[in-house]
Amino acid sequence: MIKVGIIGAAGYVAGELLRILIHHTDTEIVFAHSNSQESKEISEVHTDLVGDLDLKFIKDLSDHPPVDVLFLCGGHGNSKSFLEEHSIPSTTKIIDLSTDFRMKSPRHEFVYGLPELNREDISKTTKLANPGCFATAIQLGLLPLASDRKLGNDIHVHAI
Repeated sequence: MIKVGIIGAAGYVAGELLRILIHHTDTEIVFAHSNSQESKEISEVHTDLVGDLDLKFIKDLSDHPPVDVLFLCGGHGNSKSFLEEHSIPSTTKIIDLSTDFRMKSPRHEFVYGLPELNREDISKTTKLANPGCFATAIQLGLLPLASDRKLGNDIHVHAI
């Protein structure tokens, strides 16, 4: 059983993640963190989860049990500051769903999680930066051209 913790669990992205995880037979949601909804039932915020999840939001992380996977679902900029303020065991896998670690940087060890681009690195990492849907759609369209070196210097994408 994979034990999961979610940071920023009151937001939209976390709500979608919760809906997926409660139906995954190999996961157990250990805690759902929120700065603004502490002690509230998760179903009070994510009302479509009434009867599916009997868990309250927590704010204080000092007493939470260890988890195998930690999802960072806070607003953009919050993941980076969260990791600076909290010590996460090196055995915990971290999946960031914000934009904080998508750009490659020598200051962090996150792998950009687009399998078409980084399949091998993704399988080895403990820190994953989840690509966004818009960025993924653009990249999947451009990757074949980039791999054949058929792109110019400037790329402009207009999408609706």
